[in-house]
Amino acid sequence: MISLVLVCWAVLAVALALLWARQIKTKDATSVDVAWSGGLGFLALVYPWFSDGSVTIRVLVGALGAIWALRLAWYLLTDRVLKATEEDGRYRAIRQHFGSKANLFLFFFYQGQAAVAVLFSLPMLAAMSRGKLDVWTTLGVAVWFIAVVGETIADKQLARFRADRANRGQVCHDGLWRYSRHPNYFFEWVHWWAYVLISHGAPLSWIGPVGMLVFLFRLTGIHYTENQAIKSRGELYREYQRTTSVFFPWFPKRST
Repeated sequence: MISLVLVCWAVLAVALALLWARQIKTKDATSVDVAWSGGLGFLALVYPWFSDGSVTIRVLVGALGAIWALRLAWYLLTDRVLKATEEDGRYRAIRQHFGSKANLFLFFFYQGQAAVAVLFSLPMLAAMSRGKLDVWTTLGVAVWFIAVVGETIADKQLARFRADRANRGQVCHDGLWRYSRHPNYFFEWVHWWAYVLISHGAPLSWIGPVGMLVFLFRLTGIHYTENQAIKSRGELYREYQRTTSVFFPWFPKRST
C-alpha cells in the first residue's frame, strides 16, 4: 500500500509541476484548485486496481470518491477558470505579497496540493481495505449521497447568483447560503464521514473529517475566502457574518 501511495504521489507531483509552469505564462494560479480535486478523482480511480479488500467494496468506494472529486473539479474548472475574466483574488493577493518570489512560493503551493490530495485519499484506501457490504456501508453511501446533493445545490445557487450582473458587489443569501456562509464547505466536510462509516472507523479514515476541519478553519478555505469577501463587499459581508452561521447550517440571526 505504501508503494502505491508513493507512486501516485510522484505522478501528481509531476502533473502539478506542469500546471505550475503553465501558470507562469498565464499569470493565473486558479488551476491549482481544480488540480486538487482532480488529483483526488485520479487516485480514486487508480486505487481499486491495486489496493486490498473486497473487489465490490473497492469499486464502490472508488466510484464514490471519483464522482465526488470529479464533479467538484468540473465545477471549479467551468465556474472559476473558464468563465473567469481574472485570477482568483486569493492568488492575486499572493502575487502582491511575495512580489518577485511569488512563482517560487506558488511552486511549493502547487506541490503542497499534490501532497494534500494524497493525504485525503488515505480515507478512501482505508474504506477499500476495511469495508464490507453491511449496514455501515449503507449508511456511508447515504451520507455520501446527502453530501454530494447538498454541495451540488450550494455550488449551483452560488453560480446562479454570480451570473446575474445585478448582484455585483452583493452577498449571496440564496437557498442554503441563507443558513451557512459556507454550505459548500460544510457538505464537503460531511462527505468525508462516508469513508469513516464504510471503513468501520479505521484510524486513517478520520483524516477526512478531522483534517478537513483543520484545513478549512486554520490553513486554507474559510479564513482567506472571508478576508477576500470583506475586501470586495465590505460592510455588506460583515453584516452577513453577524447574522449567518459560519459553517454549520442554522437559522439566521436578526440584523441589529
